[in-house]
Amino acid sequence: GPCPPLLRTFAPRCRSLLPYKQPMPNYRRAKTEGGTYFFTVVTYQRQTFLCLDESRAILKATVQKTLQSHPFHIDAWVLLPDHMHCLWTLPEGDNNYSTRWALINKVFTKNKNSLEDTRTTSALSELRRRHREGVIWQRRFWEHQIKDDLDYKRHMDYVHCNSVKHGLVKYPANWPYSTFHRHVAQGSYDANWGGVDPLSGDGVGHE
Repeated sequence: GPCPPLLRTFAPRCRSLLPYKQPMPNYRRAKTEGGTYFFTVVTYQRQTFLCLDESRAILKATVQKTLQSHPFHIDAWVLLPDHMHCLWTLPEGDNNYSTRWALINKVFTKNKNSLEDTRTTSALSELRRRHREGVIWQRRFWEHQIKDDLDYKRHMDYVHCNSVKHGLVKYPANWPYSTFHRHVAQGSYDANWGGVDPLSGDGVGHE
């Protein structure tokens, strides 16, 4: 997929927040395994609406609807105000993530714009008037196919430390909009895991 500009200095790197080194979590992928991919999706003009209750509800319903028609396994996900990162494992022999993202984009945009329209007396909401066509997402998204178990672990850690990287919280456990809590319950992470920037120095463009 197309790659956005590299933003290596966009925000401070995550730092270890624990006085000792954590053991490597025991990650297990979906039993029916196809390609595993890391994605970064950014809102149009960095609009900061993704963590609002209504946006999260729309996104959840949209993803659930997409899963019904085009299944995939959600390995990890984090929602930030203006972008999100996730890890997906597709069914065996399936690499069609583009259709899945197109469906999520289309349905989310339709429902988000419809919600905005109900809040104004105009036929078009302020958001849609400003952007002329109700643009919600940046046209391009970043995609990376996971190469091996180490690559998987590094991207999994990157997803879950991203809220710390952007200075939103001090610990991953303090950020409510990620799968970190699910992985803690499954034993993949210690609840006090603080994270480091696992992608430092690898030359990959991330937000």
